[in-house]
Amino acid sequence: MKINRRRRLIRTFNLLDQPIRFNPFVFSRTFFMWAVTGLVGGIIAGGYWIVLEHFTEFLAEFHGWQVIPTMAICGLLAGLVIHFIGDPGEIHLIVNNIRFNKGKLEPKNNPSMILSSLFCVASGGSLGPEAPLVQVTGSTGTYLGKIFRLKGEELRSLSIAGMASGFTALFGAPLGGSLFSLEILHHKHAVEYYKAIIPALVASCFSYLMFALIIHMGIGATWDLKAYHYTGVYDFLYAALFGIVGTFFGWIFIFVVKFFKKIFEYRKFPIYIKTFTGGIILGIIAFYFPITRYFGHHEINQLIGGNYGLNFLILILVFKILAIAITVTSGWRGGFIIPLFFVGTTLGLIIHNLFPMVDTTLAIVSCMAAINACVTRTPMSTTIILGTLTGFTYFVPILFASLTGYFLAPKIPFIGSQSEKLAEE
Repeated sequence: MKINRRRRLIRTFNLLDQPIRFNPFVFSRTFFMWAVTGLVGGIIAGGYWIVLEHFTEFLAEFHGWQVIPTMAICGLLAGLVIHFIGDPGEIHLIVNNIRFNKGKLEPKNNPSMILSSLFCVASGGSLGPEAPLVQVTGSTGTYLGKIFRLKGEELRSLSIAGMASGFTALFGAPLGGSLFSLEILHHKHAVEYYKAIIPALVASCFSYLMFALIIHMGIGATWDLKAYHYTGVYDFLYAALFGIVGTFFGWIFIFVVKFFKKIFEYRKFPIYIKTFTGGIILGIIAFYFPITRYFGHHEINQLIGGNYGLNFLILILVFKILAIAITVTSGWRGGFIIPLFFVGTTLGLIIHNLFPMVDTTLAIVSCMAAINACVTRTPMSTTIILGTLTGFTYFVPILFASLTGYFLAPKIPFIGSQSEKLAEE
């Protein structure tokens, strides 16, 4: 009897491994794997977002001078989590694992990433939740791939699909999130990963649906920019010129990060000392310039509708770049994409203050696109994501600015694992 049961089980598993022969459509067994990955990714992202919002609301009660000890303590706690539970790594590690570790993202790093990032993001660090979400949902894709007994490129594709579900949940842009999960792996032979585009798209759509159901998210622009009206072919030239300005500050950001990285790595202090020190500095910046606190999801709207003067905007620009650089280099965990969009918004407003005849929306979106494409080397996905987040439906000017940022970016990438030399090795 036992032998017969085992035989039945083996036959059942063999049937599951085979394609659905009676299916007259394009979709097959793999479609359901991508869909399940997206659904699970959406549930994880929704749960993380709810916890993050409640924790942020609690810590937001500490304002004024209290923001300094609050951010210092949260930095210390995040460092202790990393020290005792394990270092979850950053976006560099995610890219390396996808490229050189057969596409496997290890779930063992998730507890440390979730806890440390909650302290960092909720307390007001200038890093967003995109990196934690991508790490957790990408590793979930790897875990599900092992359950489905996938190997090789199929496993890598499911990990990328998991990453895409995380990006999509945050940005609310299934197409942009899918492309971003591929473009962030940028290197000389990055085109090989575009075989994962359909898995990423399917997972992104299901993730978006689940995330929207959990947090009751609507369809529409996140940031309240004024309506843009196309005035002629010169708008493309303006977009490229604004893109050059955004790229210039992308270079500044990269060099500021390298400068602070040398400072924080000058002595081999424990991680919790670095995160504690970073928390004190970030708290002081947030005390004097409260709008630089947090990663910018809500603060961008505050900036757009604030009618700030030129001098104040310049100060905001300088101290936001410093805040992002210190957050990144002092060991705090999170992503820097939306904070860079905040910098681009500030740049666009400064340009409008200097040249009032300039279309504010075109200046803001172009600067946002260029600085992000310069730092992350993701021109296509940046264009689509910004079109979704800003409601800017004219994609071509954004693409001109994105490509300007991409082609004028430093030859040595900010994300070291995107280096072509590593790809050739």
